[in-house]
Amino acid sequence: MTPSRTRAAGVVVVALALLTVAGLAVGAGLGVFGPLSDDNAADSTEIDRNGTSDATAPDDRPDDPSTNDTIGYVEGYWYDDSLPADDRDDAALEEDELEPVVYRSMARVERLRNTTFDEEVPVDVVSRAEFQEGNDDLFVNVTAEQRLQENVNYEALFTVDRDTDAIDEAEALYGDSVGGYYEPTEDRIVIVSNTPETPELNEVILGHELVHALQDQQFDLTSYERPTIDADNAKNGLIEGDASWIESRYERECGSEWDCVLPANGGQNAGSSSDGALEPNWGLYLSIYLPYDEGPEYVDFLYEEGGWERLNAAYDDPPTTSSAVIHPDSEREPAAVDVPDRSNDDWTQYRVEGQPATETVGEAGMVAMFAGGAFESGEPSVIDRNALLESGDPGYDYDQPQTDGWAGDTLVTYVNESRDVNANATMEAVDHAGYVWRSEWVSSEEGREFADAYLELLEGYGAEPVEDRRNTYAIDGADYPGAYYVDHDGETVTIVRAPSVDDLDALEAGAAPSGEDTLAFGDEESESTAEPASAETNTDRDDGVLAALGRIGAAPALLAFAVGLLIVIGVSIATLRSRNAAATTGTVADPVPSGNRRAFAPARE
Repeated sequence: MTPSRTRAAGVVVVALALLTVAGLAVGAGLGVFGPLSDDNAADSTEIDRNGTSDATAPDDRPDDPSTNDTIGYVEGYWYDDSLPADDRDDAALEEDELEPVVYRSMARVERLRNTTFDEEVPVDVVSRAEFQEGNDDLFVNVTAEQRLQENVNYEALFTVDRDTDAIDEAEALYGDSVGGYYEPTEDRIVIVSNTPETPELNEVILGHELVHALQDQQFDLTSYERPTIDADNAKNGLIEGDASWIESRYERECGSEWDCVLPANGGQNAGSSSDGALEPNWGLYLSIYLPYDEGPEYVDFLYEEGGWERLNAAYDDPPTTSSAVIHPDSEREPAAVDVPDRSNDDWTQYRVEGQPATETVGEAGMVAMFAGGAFESGEPSVIDRNALLESGDPGYDYDQPQTDGWAGDTLVTYVNESRDVNANATMEAVDHAGYVWRSEWVSSEEGREFADAYLELLEGYGAEPVEDRRNTYAIDGADYPGAYYVDHDGETVTIVRAPSVDDLDALEAGAAPSGEDTLAFGDEESESTAEPASAETNTDRDDGVLAALGRIGAAPALLAFAVGLLIVIGVSIATLRSRNAAATTGTVADPVPSGNRRAFAPARE
């Protein structure tokens, strides 16, 4: 929304469980971490220049270790100690077993992250009933004003259609699959369990959560401003990238050198009551998954540049755009994109808390827009699944030709004040809202490529050219109805959407002028290099993600991912919550369900 507001002054960091995993995970806002000298790493884990760790490197253990000063030692437990709960099939802990596991996990995080905790991290266990009763506002905390803007934002990305409330969509995707959360204002981790007397624990995910607790102690999780979708992805690219980077090494050591508390079946019998019949909103998912996919590579790049000192220093000067995370070796500075109000007396820029309702989608959000339909039956997609899925790697490729020239963007919501609509009636108000979305690109050619890809998306959703109006299109369908005007002028692309063609010029003076099209559409020759939007969308390619996985004899982990990815959408709440600087609560969810986050991906065709 507006850069002057922070997304949350205090954040509740929510972790979600994969189907039945009662593991922990985070997605947070962080603060300033004083650089640690490499001299502090004398007795710590060695990490080679490829970013791989050797947690079993020889270390000279002091005769009198201390929790605050000795890396790899916490409250009497060394990182390589064995515990009675190790390798127990159900990973269920008795009351007196949780604390030793937490202390040892803290020691392991210290060993891998090369710094010590300042103090112990409380870990509380609550029942699911207790959690549900007392946390009605944990996931989404938005006003009626913000609700309207978020619906316009996500409709602009072809992610949440006109008949669906974006906030309800996000809330529904949580269901009862929350596994736990880190609460910076309380400096504690909370485990939500169906069996609170003997909670099932995944130590690797606990390790990820403890990285965030360590960050909180060193950084102050409440200090970062993250006013937009793109800013949120950027900050989490460092924060979640760091935690996921360490988590992957933690998991590797559990598979080789360390005894660990891990559910034998991946923890798929203790968390969610989901029947596995639903698929996630892939557009929402992809719009917030970047930190977990590209973030570890970004962090690895920083480490290779200058070791721990360079990585830690990044918290003083974190990335400001998702583009910086996708292209870590680029020195591209984001362009300031201004959208002056050029509407007539009937239309005005919508205001939230007295400020124009603006959003920056960013490169990652645009990739999600073009690829969101790749895994959804019946939905069009400009970026197909094989282009999105990295070759030889179960992750996603956010470096796409349609969007890699991004330099900046601003999306402004408009409302028609002559149509007396109550903003509290969100869905009715969206019918009478519109937006101007202006983006800047590194070159005219890159701008044209984005514009051509956007036209493909419009065509996929049934848009038809408006006769005698330049680059103007109308969608009569129920999902994303309205009139659209697309203008490419050098390095600038402007998209205007209004309820009707006549409203376009009223909302943005000069939109939808008379004349011939200057951009290719329909059957005309197109300069776009993108894969064409399939006329039959994805319906004839597959019958949904589960069918595609079934055809290749998908492993249980992939099947669990396909049906349980509802929880992954949790992070989208980061862009659907209150952004009031005075707020003391909010939500930023960690979408990754369990274990190795990059081990979960839809199947290629």
